[in-house]
Amino acid sequence: MKNLKIKITVITILCLGLNYSCSDDFVDVKPTSENSEDFFNSQQDYEDALIGAYDLLQSTYLNVMLGEIASDNTLAGGESATDTPGIQEVDDMVHTPLNAQLRDIWSWMFAGVNRANYILEFKDKTDFAGREVIIAEATFLRAYYYFELVKWFGDVPLAVDKRIQFGEQFSIDRTPKADVYAQIEADLTFAASNLPYTQTVAGKVTKGAAQALLGKVYLYQDKFDQAATVLDDVIQNGPYTLITDYKSIFEEAGENNAESVFEVQYFEGQGASFLCLQCSEGNVAVGFQGVRAYVGPDYSSGFSFNVPVQEVVDAFQVGDLRKDVAILDINAWAASTGATFGTGYEHTGYFNRKYIPRTRSTGAQGDRNLTNPNNYRAIRFADVLLMAAEAFNRQTTPDDTKAQAYLNRVRERAFGNTNNNITSSGTTLYNNILDERRVELVGEGHRFFDLVRTGKAATEINGFQEDKNEVFPIPAIEIQLAGNRWCQNKGYSTSTCSTN
Repeated sequence: MKNLKIKITVITILCLGLNYSCSDDFVDVKPTSENSEDFFNSQQDYEDALIGAYDLLQSTYLNVMLGEIASDNTLAGGESATDTPGIQEVDDMVHTPLNAQLRDIWSWMFAGVNRANYILEFKDKTDFAGREVIIAEATFLRAYYYFELVKWFGDVPLAVDKRIQFGEQFSIDRTPKADVYAQIEADLTFAASNLPYTQTVAGKVTKGAAQALLGKVYLYQDKFDQAATVLDDVIQNGPYTLITDYKSIFEEAGENNAESVFEVQYFEGQGASFLCLQCSEGNVAVGFQGVRAYVGPDYSSGFSFNVPVQEVVDAFQVGDLRKDVAILDINAWAASTGATFGTGYEHTGYFNRKYIPRTRSTGAQGDRNLTNPNNYRAIRFADVLLMAAEAFNRQTTPDDTKAQAYLNRVRERAFGNTNNNITSSGTTLYNNILDERRVELVGEGHRFFDLVRTGKAATEINGFQEDKNEVFPIPAIEIQLAGNRWCQNKGYSTSTCSTN
């Protein structure tokens, strides 16, 4: 059982997406008053509510999986061309405001925002030792959920230290993404100033996590000087290091290790079903990405979604030790082990080995494909090094020597020697860094957004339309429930009212 998952009952927090209450029964005690003014009277109240705010991190499995499928790394896969249509649409870049999976991302991320804001709305109500750390954790979580929302949808409604209550969508506007980013920066700066580098409970937010996410937020806005400064501080002063054995990172024994800056905790829970995927405490994406009808050693079967393409397999250089860790060549594996398997739609022969189901005990509860306990390594130290390398290469006064050093720390682990170190500079070095991000982080959900923020999406992703697909459409039901006062993102509506 993961340390962060504490089996307690806490106050009901409205899971607003802005349209419906969440069916996740993780929190199920009725508040004693409509405004919860009789809550937050003790440290335990705050800690209980904080667990509810962390809980929505588990629903980001969908963000991660679609972040790969939307990119040039993988195909949707599944059983057929009509298996989970919303996923197929994102793969083909034909998604519309009616896409069910995009609506889930919107709803679940706003549920996370609301849970964090619920705590922050009453942050000054009761004083106790350590309160500033709890408030900093909630502030980080709000920033994390808003960063996901702004990446996916651009301008979104912004609420600070108050919940968005049902009905308020008629009066709240979408906030320009620049203003949302400004709030995210403020939240992460506050969190970094009030959090320790280490926590006694695995999975809790730390100073390093806040700094690393802040550096990423700066990078997404081309604020390279600021990104270089904060990311370098994480590298120089944080407690992180690269794990020598890359293969071990993605196994159960490698969870919450010295390379993990921030990790979403999953455990082998129960109660999950396809009628309520966000109810699972397990990593749903793992089962979705498993080998179809698999029988053999080490792994369990799944639904064959998110299958890597030959191009990303070929992106690994000869001698790169990461290739066989990141990519499972099922034909080669079957030939060497005697395993058998079925094939699904868009079968490529490859699977995302980092996040496919491992063999588990026969005592696993619930639907085994929906309760996989594999943690998601949301921010790894290798990612921090590569972001810092990019920032130093692109800052006002480039420092390519430092950029090379951070890039090569990653490559030296990948090859087990210094023979493949990069010595280029300028634009060539920049492209080397982006190429390295692809192979180091493949299967981890970053590729689509890296291509968008660097302006390379249109040339790398089939079907990608510039000035449209940089963001995804606002779910149609959200616009309808807002009284049609919100404009749709550009390119997703025939109406003259559209914006990015």
